[in-house]
Amino acid sequence: MAGMDEQRVRGGPPQWWRHGPAWWDRWEGRAPRWPWRSTVVVTAFVLVGSNFAAHGQQGERAELDVFARVLLMVAGGLLLWRKRYPVAVVFGTAAAVMVYLGAGYPYGPVLLTVALACFSAIVAGHRRAAWAAMGMLWAGHVLVAHWLYPWLPPSGDSALSWGEEIVVATWVAAIVAVSELFRVRREQWARERAERAEAARRRADEERLRIARELHDVLAHSISVINVQAGVGLALLDTDPEQARSALTTIKATSKEALGEVRQVLDTLRAPGEAPRAPAPGLDRLPELVAQAASAGLTVDVEGEPPRLAPGTDLAAFRIVQEALTNVVRHSGSRHARVHLAHDSRVLRLRVDDDGPATGAEAGGSGNGLAGMRERAAALGGTIEAGTRPDGGFRVLAELPMTASAGP
Repeated sequence: MAGMDEQRVRGGPPQWWRHGPAWWDRWEGRAPRWPWRSTVVVTAFVLVGSNFAAHGQQGERAELDVFARVLLMVAGGLLLWRKRYPVAVVFGTAAAVMVYLGAGYPYGPVLLTVALACFSAIVAGHRRAAWAAMGMLWAGHVLVAHWLYPWLPPSGDSALSWGEEIVVATWVAAIVAVSELFRVRREQWARERAERAEAARRRADEERLRIARELHDVLAHSISVINVQAGVGLALLDTDPEQARSALTTIKATSKEALGEVRQVLDTLRAPGEAPRAPAPGLDRLPELVAQAASAGLTVDVEGEPPRLAPGTDLAAFRIVQEALTNVVRHSGSRHARVHLAHDSRVLRLRVDDDGPATGAEAGGSGNGLAGMRERAAALGGTIEAGTRPDGGFRVLAELPMTASAGP
């Protein structure tokens, strides 16, 4: 009752109304449904159709009696359990049909019951059991139709011709073949659904990683500048109010810019797929990075001119330079850095150097800066090298393709 109430609250149809193939229930983790409606329809069709078959085969096969109708009811009724106990049902229906035909009753819709049972067993994965049951049925039919018929009803019956026996064997093979074909198709559907789900998870993971990188790069750089300027402002608040005012002005401008970029990233979360309201930053904003670094006490020399790049490459190059300068502010005792840009028709080379030495002070970072730079470069098919120089400084060297490409 609770499940029905919940279904009514959601506004959907009740559970018993749902239709679909048997494997749908297994995909959604539910117990197989009782196929009572289809069982009633098939059993009624078998009973009514067998009456017509008996009329058409009158004089050739035995008349339908109570025992025949009981066998028809058993063969049809067993189908109610075909989703829960497919092996038992396919053998049960095959046995019932074999007894029915061995008793001389007319051919007809009764064969549909064993066909459905075989289909359900193969689709459920019990292939050998279904083959064995169908083979048992065919072997029993051969035995009755060609050797035991003199001792079985109807009296005066003759042996079935081998041509007719081939028709029966073809029918058995066709049922198995159709069932196998549907099983293969069902497995293909399941595999495609799993692949689509995996692709969706992978896209979601990649999007989360991209947003995490963006937020890290924006916040790490801006907060580093704010941290330095806040220290300057506190130190000079009493002795040099004008310089402290300048530091606070820088903090305000930097925080405003950071809030704008964070808002842009969050907008992509609220409205996925829509075009961003502001263009993504690129190397054309290098002068802004230089000015922000200068406000944090770091002098930056830029060598080379930024080329025209694809938007993804341009953003990655900007973020790599931004993160490298942020690390200089945080971790280096040097107050001077150099950014070198070079490119040819295929590769953009970025090099960011500082003279060190490393301060060894805790700067409050997450430690994901270099990892984020490597991920950005790898996503474009580029590379990142970062490490200390022989003279004690630190170097970040990035190579990015001039045209966007899919990385590993």
